[in-house]
Amino acid sequence: MRPAPFALERYFARYEFSAPYLLSSSDCDGLRMREALAMADDECRALWEDLALGYTESLGLPQLRAEIAGVYDGVSPDDVLTGAPEELIFLAMNALLRPGDRVVCTYPGYQSLYEIARAVGCVVDLWEPREEGAWRFDPADLAGMLRPGTRLVVVNFPHNPTGALPTKAEADAIFEAAASVGARVFSDEMYRLLENDPADRLPAACERVPDALALSGMSKVFGMAGVRIGWLVTRDAGALQSIAELKDYTTICSSAPSEVLALIGLRARAALVERHRARIARNLAALEAFVARHGERFALAPPRAGSVCLLRLRDGNATDFCRRLVDKAGIMLLPSSVFRFGDDHVRIGLGRENMPDVLARLEDALAAV
Repeated sequence: MRPAPFALERYFARYEFSAPYLLSSSDCDGLRMREALAMADDECRALWEDLALGYTESLGLPQLRAEIAGVYDGVSPDDVLTGAPEELIFLAMNALLRPGDRVVCTYPGYQSLYEIARAVGCVVDLWEPREEGAWRFDPADLAGMLRPGTRLVVVNFPHNPTGALPTKAEADAIFEAAASVGARVFSDEMYRLLENDPADRLPAACERVPDALALSGMSKVFGMAGVRIGWLVTRDAGALQSIAELKDYTTICSSAPSEVLALIGLRARAALVERHRARIARNLAALEAFVARHGERFALAPPRAGSVCLLRLRDGNATDFCRRLVDKAGIMLLPSSVFRFGDDHVRIGLGRENMPDVLARLEDALAAV
């Protein structure tokens, strides 16, 4: 199999470490090592100081799998497989899908969620939201796309790049629609816990039905993208076993230091999540004020959750705007053309502490771009 080039990753490879100012990052600020280690409890500190840099267990560090299971209701450590999030998407799609299967996936989105299925040979239908409805994904639209041969429904909520989040009733309808045709749900929940209002938080897919898969990890919510640790959770032991067997042909096991650092972060998750939610709220307020000042150029359907949103350009071409902006002001923005979703929007990242300063630089640069 040979997936199409990953447009977003190629774009970030060009600018992420060369542009001085980033305004499209999807993660929260990365923790410094000294801060992460300062959060360690006695057990984690001992694990870190006595760590042997050998191979690790292929399913994941037992203490880490137990901590992950504790994030969910009705889940045991045996329901958890760790790995890099991108790797886990690749493995799950290859383990669960066959050529000719039908897949429905939320769109726009992280390209792996639909491109890997295409590369496997699946027929992939894309479920799009309505911007005028605050980027609402209508469950009725999903129901109309499902067929008896639909094997997988891939959803991403909170949604990247729009910040959309279904209501609880809408989420129920999504799972009911998938069940009506015997489709399994694969749920990318990398931004779950970053809801603007925690009361809007949805149950994880793995909590709802035994055969659903929930993907999450340390990258977005916890500010620990560099540890490269994520997880899949499902109560379908056969599916998890098939995915784990494929993992023997990729990384086999995770980095020993990364597993301990992930365990430290997860045990401190309450403080980390509240810190990042507060920062996102401040940054969203700054963005809304910016849009109010420049309503002739921009429009915003505010996100309900997560650390990203889409900003509409009322006139002009987003790709050209982003190129001029990085060339003239050193500010990186992500055009919606990277998602192959028109060329009228740019993605804004809300998770970085310096976001208001970079937004001010953008405001100063507007006359030149």
